[in-house]
Amino acid sequence: MIDVYEKCPKFENQKYQLKFVSNEDCLDLLKVYSDKKAVPIFNSDNCGGDDFYYFTKQRMREAIDYWHCEYDRQGFVRWSITDKSMNTVIGTIELFHRKAKDYFTNCGLLRLDLRSDYEKVEEIENILSLIIISTFDLFNCNKVATKAIAEAAERIIALKKLGFQNTDENLIGHDGTEYNSYFVLKN
Repeated sequence: MIDVYEKCPKFENQKYQLKFVSNEDCLDLLKVYSDKKAVPIFNSDNCGGDDFYYFTKQRMREAIDYWHCEYDRQGFVRWSITDKSMNTVIGTIELFHRKAKDYFTNCGLLRLDLRSDYEKVEEIENILSLIIISTFDLFNCNKVATKAIAEAAERIIALKKLGFQNTDENLIGHDGTEYNSYFVLKN
């Protein structure tokens, strides 16, 4: 089995490539994280108050540096999503194995941040289908969970088409805060 923190795998289909986020992605990612339509859909649960709205190159670089630091300490993996037809990074996927005292233990927690023009059923399906099945082995988990708020209608449709089911279970944060709107895919 591959250790995702030893060598981060790439995933690819005809349209998209997922690869470990790099400093070279900064300008493209700035377009994602400064997209006022996209940011409200991002999952910032349990992220210490970060809303992921970045509007300077410096702040985007700091975020990428932090993502690298978290990878080095085996906290999470952040992949850049490249639209191969334009050779442009259009978002990121974060994944980690979550151990907790709630329903979301032994879970691969997935965060998907996309530019708003890619927040479409077909695009989300195409992107997530690249990595979902591998998540169970890469992160040694028996379920994958991701957040999708009601306003993310296209995302919810895509998740359901991929086999995710809405859950009434709340994710309990570090400080006891309860977070909802999660969808789960079991192995």
